[in-house]
Order: sequence, then C-alpha cells, then structure tokens
Amino acid sequence: MDKQTILVVDDTPENIDVLAGVLKADYHIKIAKNGELAIKIANSIPLDLILLDIMMPGIDGYEVCRQLKQDERTRHIPVIFVTAKISADDELRGLELGAADYITKPFNPPIVQRRVQTQLALANQSRVLESQVKQKTAEIAQNQLNVIRRLGRAAEYKDNETGMHVIRMSYYTHILALAAGLTDADAQLLMNAAPMHDVGKIGISDAILKKPGKLDFEEFEEMKKHCEIGAEILGDKDSVLLDVAQMVALTHHEKWNGSGYPKGLRGEDIPLYGRIVAIADVFDALTSERPYKQAWTVEDAIALIQKEAGSHFDPKLVPLFVDNLDQILEIKAKFKDKP
Repeated sequence: MDKQTILVVDDTPENIDVLAGVLKADYHIKIAKNGELAIKIANSIPLDLILLDIMMPGIDGYEVCRQLKQDERTRHIPVIFVTAKISADDELRGLELGAADYITKPFNPPIVQRRVQTQLALANQSRVLESQVKQKTAEIAQNQLNVIRRLGRAAEYKDNETGMHVIRMSYYTHILALAAGLTDADAQLLMNAAPMHDVGKIGISDAILKKPGKLDFEEFEEMKKHCEIGAEILGDKDSVLLDVAQMVALTHHEKWNGSGYPKGLRGEDIPLYGRIVAIADVFDALTSERPYKQAWTVEDAIALIQKEAGSHFDPKLVPLFVDNLDQILEIKAKFKDKP
C-alpha cells in the first residue's frame, strides 16, 4: 500500500526533525519552514494531512489554515495545529477556521502517531462516504432522466411528432444554450429537460392531436392547455431536472411580445430556458414533414424565425441560433426521421 503524504510546517528545524522522526517510518514527509511555502506545496502536490505550527514569521498558522480551507483544491486536507501553548479561545478560533485537532509541544510520540492516524482515518472515511453519496446521487439523477425520457415517449405516441423530433430539438437547445453563455452543466440540464416540453399532450384528446387540418378556435383553446397539464404532470419540483422540465413545459409557447400562452408572459419575464426551447422547437417543427404538412426548407424556416425576432422569439437568441446553424444542421442530418 502506498504511503500517505504529510506536510510538516514549522519555522523551527528542531520541531521538524522531531515530527519527521516520529512519522517518517509510516508516511512520506514533506517540509515547509513558513506559511507561504506551505500553501505553495499544498497547491502543487497531493497531501493527506498537514501538521501546522501556529506561531511563525510572515503569515501565521491561522492564516495558512484560513487560506487552505477557502480553496476548493485544498479545503479537504485535514489540518492539525501544532503549538506550545493554547487557550480555550485560541483553540476555538482554530476549530472555527477548519482545523481538525491540536498537538501540543513538547511532543509525545505515541500521541502524535495516534492523532495523525485518527485524522487520516476520518478523512478516508469521509472520502468513501462522499464517493458513495455521489454515486447514489448519480443513480437517482439517471433514474429521473430515464423517467423523463419515457414520459416524453408517451407524449409522442399521442401526437404526430416523432422520437427524432424531441432528440433533435433537445440537441438544438444545448447548442443555443451554450451560445447564450450558459454553463456546460446548465446547457446539459436543459438538453435533458427539453424532451418534456410537450408531455402535457397526454391530456389532450386524440381527435384534436391527430386532426389533419387546422384547429378551430375551441380546439385550439383546448390544445393550449397542454402547457399547464405538462407542468402539473411534472409535479412539485422534486429536483433541479424536474424543475427545469416543468418550466420548459409551461413556458415554451410564450412569446416575446406577450401574445403567447398560457400566461401571456412578455420579454425577459419568460424564463431563458423557455425562450431557448421555443426557437429550437419551432425550427424543428417547421423543417420536419408531418401528415398534415410538408417540411419547410431550412432557408424558409430561418427566414420566419428572423422575421419573428422581437415578436415571437427573443431577439438576442435568434442571431445566436443562426450563427450556429452549421451545428444545428449536423444534428438535423444525424437524427433524421425514419421513413
């Protein structure tokens, strides 16, 4: 088994020699004679524990600990303060800064070894638990994603849309989200939620969904209810993914000028996710063949979307969509509808 690495930080060579002598048989020992060097080492190599003197020239141990615990790269490293004298207030201050324990001078070798062993064991246990939590969280997220995809498929069976439609438009949303400045994580989240945009059509009658011609007024009013039905199906925001899916289902038919439905939201009152999905959904719907219509050309679809910028669509998002049309068309070609 590989030895764990301990950094000993002290400005007094004799103290370093004693601690290194006690621990070197069982651990790799690194040495720093001041706080600045300790921070540099902690940021450059993996460490399992730090033994940190409090009273040092330059930045003292308290400040070193504070900086280490504020840095995502080093905050996980257990810190044991080493000191000759300590009051209750000093001990409390160290613990509040994130120190795990104290060792007092002069050193008692068995105490040093035991406290180091204890903190390393606790840190290892914490890493194991964190890994288990991450694994379980990933499993839950994957299960939620599977449910969302299956619900999306259920909506497809009710409608004339195809499975390729929701795949294409979800990829389009990912491309547009990144172009709009969203993080990779948020863009991925939207891509996973977007297939649920029309899940509310499960609650709309087949006579309306499958009507080959144009809907009359009453039929269209009924069709518009699919947004709120979808939001209701997706529940009470049990997770971030479901929260975004619910938002998309509810707002992807809102229009920039306030003439959309179901709430008549206007401009940036429409959530950004909904505005992104609106463009992706319309583009794919226009350029796809359906039993009741021929597919539009890409040029005609883009011309309509540009014309509707500032009325139907967010005027800042439309140019971004057009700028990334090459990527959009790659997705369109990759996920063609089956004959």
